[in-house]
Amino acid sequence: MVVSLLLHVLGVVVWVGGMFFAYMALRPVAADVLEPPQRLALWAGVFGKFFPWVWLSVLLILLTGLHMLALMGWIAAPLYVLAMLAAGLLMMLIYIVVFFAPYAKLKRAVAEQNWKAGGAALGQIRQLIGINLILGVLTIVLVFGGRMMVSGA
Repeated sequence: MVVSLLLHVLGVVVWVGGMFFAYMALRPVAADVLEPPQRLALWAGVFGKFFPWVWLSVLLILLTGLHMLALMGWIAAPLYVLAMLAAGLLMMLIYIVVFFAPYAKLKRAVAEQNWKAGGAALGQIRQLIGINLILGVLTIVLVFGGRMMVSGA
């Protein structure tokens, strides 16, 4: 259980932390300093490096979460654990949409130097990552709040 929890938390740190960095630090600076062709190429490159880590994180989070839930017992799982599972599955679905729709459009637009289409795709990615970031942070808060309520601390 300890190894599963460690891998689970590491996956969350990589995914949610990466979204936080991209959304709160990289995005505003890139928007201020780079013209659309450079900005879109930067984002295509950043996502090209970050998304394989997200796939690994999603896999780790899902497998370790299901493993810990199986050890705990689905019936005995506290409500906050089931809520974490639901939020995590929703986040994974949103990520799959990002990867296979707007990210694919962004890569194609950058390759074709179609900056208008690339900007539209990046805007979709920004919105969906913003939603996922909020869900991720709320899930972390939910888990800690739920654990405190269950343990009485």
